[in-house]
Amino acid sequence: MKKTGNPSQWKDNSPAVDSIINDIKNNNSYVILEDNEIHAVFSLIIGEDITYKKIYDGQFLSDSLYGTIHKVASDNKIHNVFKAIVDFSLTKIKHLRIDTHKDNKIMQHLILKNGFNKVGIIHLLNGEERIAFERL
Repeated sequence: MKKTGNPSQWKDNSPAVDSIINDIKNNNSYVILEDNEIHAVFSLIIGEDITYKKIYDGQFLSDSLYGTIHKVASDNKIHNVFKAIVDFSLTKIKHLRIDTHKDNKIMQHLILKNGFNKVGIIHLLNGEERIAFERL
């Protein structure tokens, strides 16, 4: 991310190891494999996300049960990773949410390209702003 103009979304200690372990323990962590090699990871958490309770400068499209895609990371060795993540997530739940940092232009482009709508701004638990997107 630092190489593509987004130096501040994930600091050197992000995402936190405890958060990743928690996602694995709760069966919310997934990988994308090709030729028995892991090329990407992400989390899909179904149910209410506390950081999505309040939205600013917009509104969510629906209050129905949703899944949130988090912690998307790729080694950039294969293509269409985010599309694969969305397609997989839609097999689990049809209502999806995701957010990203204002400087993460690549992710914003991918999110919009994959059928999400920009719906407003949310704040993480640490107070940082994120652009929120939703897909029904």
